[in-house]
Amino acid sequence: MNDFAAAIRTIADYPKPGIQFRDITTLLADPATFRAAVDTLVDPYKNEGVDHVAGIEARGFILGGALAHQLSAGFVPIRKKGKLPHTTIRVAYSLEYGVDEMEMHRDAVSPGQRVLLTDDLIATGGTAEGAVKLLRELGAEIVAACFVIDLPDLGGRRKLEALGVDVRTLVEFSGH
Repeated sequence: MNDFAAAIRTIADYPKPGIQFRDITTLLADPATFRAAVDTLVDPYKNEGVDHVAGIEARGFILGGALAHQLSAGFVPIRKKGKLPHTTIRVAYSLEYGVDEMEMHRDAVSPGQRVLLTDDLIATGGTAEGAVKLLRELGAEIVAACFVIDLPDLGGRRKLEALGVDVRTLVEFSGH
C-alpha cells in the first residue's frame, strides 16, 4: 500500500500566511507513486463507460491525461478565462483565495457523454463546482470527481456531493 500523504510536500505560508500548501509535484516526480495514484484513482471507473476525463487547470491536466489514457477516454481541458482558442462557455467561481472564471470549449462534450472530473485537490469546492456546472451546461453526465487531496475542513467534498457528484480522494489533510 502506498503512503500517498508521505509523497506530498507541504509548504507553509504559501501563497499567503496561514496557508499550508499541499504540493503534489513530489508525488508526480516519483514514478512508482505517480503510477499507483493514477491506478488507484482510475480503478473504480474502468467499467463505467467514461467517454472523457475533464481536467481542471493546471495540475488536473497532468492527472487528467493519465486517467484518460488508462480509461481509453478523451481528455477535456477546463482552463482559466482567455486560454482556449475556440468558442467557449464560461462560469465564474469562488476559490479559497478569491473569485475567478474558467472556460471550456463549447464542443468539448456532447449531451449524454459520461465524464470523470479531476484535479489535484479539493478545498472549498468552488473550482470543482464551477467545472461541474460547465459540464452539465453541455449535457454531460458526471460519473464522479476524483482528486489526490481532500481538505475536508473546507467543505468542498460536501458541496460536490450536494450536487449529486460522487467524490473519490486518495488522502485527507486537516486544516487549510
